[in-house]
Amino acid sequence: MSKYFHNTLSKLSAERRASHTPSAPAPSHLPDSMISSVSLLPEDKRLILFTRHSLRERSDGNGFASYQLPLTPKGRVLAKSWGRWLAGHLPYSLDVDSISSPIGRCIDTAQLMQAGAGLQRDIMHQSLLVEPGSLVTDPEIANPVFKEIGVLNFINRFLQGNLAGTKNAYQGGLDILSLFYQHQPQPGHLMLAVSHDTLLSAFLAVMFDVVEIDWNDWPKMMEGVFLWFDDKPFEQASAHFVWRGEVYIRPIVTLLEGYRAAGFHPNTLLLPPEVKWD
Repeated sequence: MSKYFHNTLSKLSAERRASHTPSAPAPSHLPDSMISSVSLLPEDKRLILFTRHSLRERSDGNGFASYQLPLTPKGRVLAKSWGRWLAGHLPYSLDVDSISSPIGRCIDTAQLMQAGAGLQRDIMHQSLLVEPGSLVTDPEIANPVFKEIGVLNFINRFLQGNLAGTKNAYQGGLDILSLFYQHQPQPGHLMLAVSHDTLLSAFLAVMFDVVEIDWNDWPKMMEGVFLWFDDKPFEQASAHFVWRGEVYIRPIVTLLEGYRAAGFHPNTLLLPPEVKWD
């Protein structure tokens, strides 16, 4: 998938990236891609940061992380310092409620990022953001397979439509986009959406229309994608997103077309109602 990442959709030039790179040092242990992504953000959008949680305790050898695994001390420091850095270096306010997987390390990441920004806002628990969450239709079938085959194999079989108890890949991506569309902040604000590596990797693969990823594509802890929409009805809008220092645009209608082409009807999607802003 890495080659696809660098050769599809729209990108800003390297010269523009270099001229907008923030000069302040990044927080320790923050993935390098986040600062290169920050340098590409537009101003005055309804911005969302869909991020993996901060550094946690180690998982088992199959990549499966128990829901009970907490953030490490370094992870707590990183989340707080990243929130402080964003509040001090972006032309965006973080003074908005967050959404999060209900798992403790995700909630803690959102709380600590808010605290670093000098805020204490509500954090709404969203089941669509828990792994494997928005990908699953029958947990009794899918969850044991998730633990048995490991996270990377699980995501690839999901993307290939070869995994019982899970949604069509386009539906998984569209459901997450619908969630974000309905929770967009006001212009000039940044909303946090904290989740897990499996959800973020699957979402990005759907956005890039790939059916197989490898560990090079896997999001690191505290790595995320910045995203915003056109101010249009959902089905007419495009999702703009910045991932690993590149800007991309994906018209939502192309995801809907892919879903229909797979033989599914849009009435099974969690499509948002019409959103009207003040």
